Amino acid sequence: MGKKITFFKEAVRTLKTSGTLIPSSRFLVKKILKKIDFSDANVIVELGPGNGIITKEILKKVNPKATLICFEINTKFFEDLQKIDNNQLVVLNASAEHIKSELEKLNITEVDLVISSLPMAILPKDLSKNITQNSYDILRENGRFVQYQYSTQFLKPLKKIFNKKVKLKFEPLNIPPAFIYICKK
Repeated sequence: MGKKITFFKEAVRTLKTSGTLIPSSRFLVKKILKKIDFSDANVIVELGPGNGIITKEILKKVNPKATLICFEINTKFFEDLQKIDNNQLVVLNASAEHIKSELEKLNITEVDLVISSLPMAILPKDLSKNITQNSYDILRENGRFVQYQYSTQFLKPLKKIFNKKVKLKFEPLNIPPAFIYICKK
C-alpha cells in the first residue's frame, strides 16, 4: 500500500506530466504487453514509466540480449526506477521529446518497440506530436509503438503519423478505463 500512496502523492504534485493519480492496473499492464513478441525485440524504449509497474513486467519478458531504455522526467520516479536491479535496464532522466538525440548518445539508431504511458491528450499538441513523430522516426521498419490513453482523442493524430496502421484495444478493468493504441511502422 505504501508504494500506491507514494505514487499518488507524486502524481498529484506533477499531474500535468503524470496524467493520472493511480498506477496502471495489472489488467492494463497485461493487455498492453499481451500481443508483443519480445523474442526478437533487442532495443525497447519505454516513455513515462512512472513507478515502473510496466517496466518490471517488460523485464520479465525480454530476451537475454535485449535492452530496455526508460525516459522519465520526474525525479522521484527516476530515482525509484534506478533501484531496479537489472543490467538490461537503462534509465534516463530525459524528456521523451529528445528520444533521437538521447539514443544517439547510446549509439542506437533504431529501436524495435516503443511503449508509452505519456498523457498525450493533456500535453501541449506540439509536444505530443513531436514525441510521437520522433518515436516513429526511430522505429525500425515493422517496429511497434504502443500507447495507452483514457480517451480516443489521440487516435486521429496516431493514424496520421502511422499511415492508418493503428489498432485500438480497450481495458475496462483499470481506473479510469483505458484505450490501448497499437501502431506499426
